[in-house]
Amino acid sequence: MESREDIVIFLSEFDYQVNMLEQIYKTIEKRKEMLDQEGPVPELVESTGYWLHNLYCGFEDLFKLIAGYWENHVMMDGEDHIQLLKRMHLAIEGIRPALLTDKSFRDLNELRGFRHAFRHAYSYGLDDERVGHLLHRIIIAKKQIFIDIKNFRNTIEVLNKT
Repeated sequence: MESREDIVIFLSEFDYQVNMLEQIYKTIEKRKEMLDQEGPVPELVESTGYWLHNLYCGFEDLFKLIAGYWENHVMMDGEDHIQLLKRMHLAIEGIRPALLTDKSFRDLNELRGFRHAFRHAYSYGLDDERVGHLLHRIIIAKKQIFIDIKNFRNTIEVLNKT
């Protein structure tokens, strides 16, 4: 059983990471406005890709925090990025509830795939249409993802009576 102090620390770190995600989303929403006004200017598409990449990295940091706290370990090499995302989609009996619903899992999995492509795009650049599609989709997905995050936090708080 976790101590009250441990839960308070976890929730503080959790809240900090969620706040970081909200800040990244604000930047992404500004990039969408700029793309809507200016069109797919290469530098703007690249900047948007960078922030979409950062958004997934921020989510992955949240996932690592959760897995590290509740499951006591995080392995990150090779295919572990998808495994970590899948783990956040699972409720682990007697340990913690699921973080993500099916829809949020699918949306974040698409963002994860983009992050991988972005890291390897140095030889071919970014596809304007793919960036635009993902940008639109991830902005729409924001509401459900943050509902999932809030529900997870509330459940943890109730279960641990902090």
